[in-house]
Amino acid sequence: MKKTDAARATGLAAAVAVLALIALVSVAVGARSIPLSTVVTALVGESTPDVHFVVWDLRVPRTLIGLAVGAALGTAGALMQALTRNPLADPGLLGVNAGAAAAAALSVSVLGITDLRAFVWFAFAGAALAGVVLYALATGGRSGASPVRLALAGTAITAALTGVTQSAMLLDSKTLDQMRFWTVGSLNRADGATIARVAPFLAAGLVLALALARPLNAIALGDDAGRALGANIGRTRVLTLVAITLLAGAATAAVGPLVFVGLAVPHIVRALTGPDQRWMLPYCMVLSPALLLAADILGRVVAKQELDVGVVTALLGAPVFIYLVRRTRMVRS
Repeated sequence: MKKTDAARATGLAAAVAVLALIALVSVAVGARSIPLSTVVTALVGESTPDVHFVVWDLRVPRTLIGLAVGAALGTAGALMQALTRNPLADPGLLGVNAGAAAAAALSVSVLGITDLRAFVWFAFAGAALAGVVLYALATGGRSGASPVRLALAGTAITAALTGVTQSAMLLDSKTLDQMRFWTVGSLNRADGATIARVAPFLAAGLVLALALARPLNAIALGDDAGRALGANIGRTRVLTLVAITLLAGAATAAVGPLVFVGLAVPHIVRALTGPDQRWMLPYCMVLSPALLLAADILGRVVAKQELDVGVVTALLGAPVFIYLVRRTRMVRS
């Protein structure tokens, strides 16, 4: 193994250790703080009934869904950036999450569906449709899918679909009651059933993403160079969109639309590993859930009452996005 690869492997191991620590803190912190030693004791099965209830019934599911959703959105963001060659691409910014949310809202208001198992399918359909519309709008004209066209098309799609979601909620009180907390993006209503229902889709998306690392490296050099290196450009793009849809659709169905989670981490990872997707994707799978859980912990500590993680990620992500726009010189029309 090359020296650089050894350093990357060491860094990845350190990131996993940091994630494990943050996960323990996520289980310990809340309305009732529990010492880390007590948390560890409860996790191995020895605790009082009240501590066991708080740890296993309330906080472990919340932490597990944060791990899964964080890994999914971070990986989807990295895939989106690699696919579009746009460093500002993110499922939340390009309308994919908004498509999933709008489809879920319409499934409640029009069809009366409230089961999460049905939410997943409608979220998938909405995410996929938003991706198709984005691609059609961004690639129209002679300039093709430039970063500015993608950002503008994504902003328009997100605004339109957000309007659809809000209209469905305002016109139907049942939809409002069902979705007013979900649309903010929150981990505190997760349970074991939620995790079990979305886990197969998230796992499939993550495995597919890892399998696409090499062809994505090839097409990053350009379509002609990618073909010369043996990559099937069309198949790689389709499978990447499938992976993004699986990850963003299932994550949004589970906790609601979360923005900026998949935007910042790929930039941090790229500075650590370089553009090699074989390393970027595993790093994103580790550091993105660390960021999401840290934001969730911050919301519990700063606010007197628990602040939904979607609010925290939006407040933290907006200035990060502005910084990245100013820093990214390549984004031109």
